[in-house]
Amino acid sequence: MVTALAAPLADGLGDDLGRGALAILAYATLGVLLLIIGFYVIDLAIPGNLRDLIKTDRNPNATLLASSGLTSIGLIVAASMWSSSGELHERLLTTLTFGMVGIAVQTVAMLLFDHIIGISVQDLVRETRPQPGARLLAVIHLVLGLITAVAVL
Repeated sequence: MVTALAAPLADGLGDDLGRGALAILAYATLGVLLLIIGFYVIDLAIPGNLRDLIKTDRNPNATLLASSGLTSIGLIVAASMWSSSGELHERLLTTLTFGMVGIAVQTVAMLLFDHIIGISVQDLVRETRPQPGARLLAVIHLVLGLITAVAVL
């Protein structure tokens, strides 16, 4: 009798776990894809080949700016995931849409703010030693990412 009652519970639990695992896989895949897109958008915004500046030149300023930009994009993507609702496909579409819009808004805001305060990213990535301007821009990029993430919520 106990076995007969436990079977439907186990089947339901298995279904729930399977759907949950599928959702995690789908969200993780989408998140990684958005971060890759974000990396290439940041690469377009920072003068020079970002991968070479980091990997070959070991440029600390380019690394800091790319890191802060990707962290900001991660915040935006996480907020997009958090704010999505509905069926899994609807939540993924919402995350994709909000993530892409967030990446665009973040990039435009970064470029605009960098230009307004008059710190040249091009000059910063030419420097081989850490620069105070790179630290300032990194913090500004993080704050802009947080603001954009909260706007998504």
